Amino acid sequence: MSSTQHTFINPPALYDPSPNGYSHVVVADAPARLVFVAGQGGETADGQLSTDFAEQVHQALHNLQTALQAAQASLSHITRLTALVVDHSPERLAVLSTAIKALWAGQPAPACTLIPVGRLALDGMLFEIDATAVVPAIAPATQA
Repeated sequence: MSSTQHTFINPPALYDPSPNGYSHVVVADAPARLVFVAGQGGETADGQLSTDFAEQVHQALHNLQTALQAAQASLSHITRLTALVVDHSPERLAVLSTAIKALWAGQPAPACTLIPVGRLALDGMLFEIDATAVVPAIAPATQA
């Protein structure tokens, strides 16, 4: 999932964020198409919402991938994530970090901000994630 259009920077003067599954800085070179994905929660297509935090994270990340595919984008195009966590704790951070690192499978992860919150839009919703993706512009075909 590496992207040659993105440069991932973790300055040595800042702590190493890779154990938590993100990068400090991502530079996206243009020309490109920007894709903004609204917050994706852990609900299924039929509106079901598990009470388990890990299941909600898994489903939300699946929903994020589905939204990206609809815009002809993929995880490799994501430059920034924002995660909202109800009742944030070290255990919930570990669940989220593990899930994100698994998705990026050893490749540089996007810049990410985690925001602890008291409540989200739906009753029982424990996690939400949004994304910004930068998709390289496709050069127009040359005419023969």
